[in-house]
Formats: sequence, structure tokens, C-alpha cells
Amino acid sequence: MLQAFAIERARAAFDAIGGGKLAGQILSCMEAAINRSAKEYSRYGSAIHKQVYIYGGLDTGPTIINRGFGMAWGVGGWLLWPFMQSVGPAGAQKLRERVVAELKTTFASHYTKEISLAQALKLEEIAVYGKRATGAKYLINPNKGK
Repeated sequence: MLQAFAIERARAAFDAIGGGKLAGQILSCMEAAINRSAKEYSRYGSAIHKQVYIYGGLDTGPTIINRGFGMAWGVGGWLLWPFMQSVGPAGAQKLRERVVAELKTTFASHYTKEISLAQALKLEEIAVYGKRATGAKYLINPNKGK
């Protein structure tokens, strides 16, 4: 992760996990990448702001931040709907068109299993998709089985 931040010079990241240590680890990697090219040491860390946006809740436990990344940082929430409202109708339409155009590349998703609405109510299916596991997405298709 550190190498990726150093190459891309990323100063913002998105965290779908939510709980646990990931947000703090991302901030630490950003800071370490910034300090690779620092000209001088500062006990307060770099002055470059680093931001992590939490947009998911795969881990519903507390978000743990072990500060080792200076004082210029932030962690906040991010939701699609308020963002779309903030860019206005024309901006939102432009973003929708981009998603449609890149649906099989940038925005492609892969599913572990496709199930119907009736299957989604079965206890054995709920036991699997209810785990909220990374890499184990279910697609609920309301037209399946009709």
C-alpha cells in the first residue's frame, strides 16, 4: 500500500470496511509516502492534509485510529446520495453517464452468487450474505425465477 501512495501521491482514500484499523493504516501509509520526499523533519508530521472517507460498514465495530501520521488529517463519512445532490442535476447526469460507459471496466462488479428475492429470504442464504465478507457479494435479482 505504501508504494501505491508514493507513486500516486494520493491524499484521499475511501474505506468500505468502516470499523477496525484500516482507516488509520491508510493515513499512516499516506504520511510515510509523503515523508519519503520530505526535505526536513517535523515532530508534528507533514503539513499535507490526508483524508479517509468511510462509505461502508462491512465491519460494524469501532474505527480504530492509532495516530502515527502527523496532525494534518481527517476521517469522515461519505454517502453517494448527498454527494450527487451537491453536484447538481447536470453534474449528477454526467456522473451517471460515466458509470454507464464504464460499467464493464472501472465500475465492474463480480458476484459470488446471484439469487432471487425468494432465495434471499432463506436462512441458509442469509447466513452466508449476512456475514458482510469482502469478496463475497451476492446479487439479488428480482426477476430471477419468474
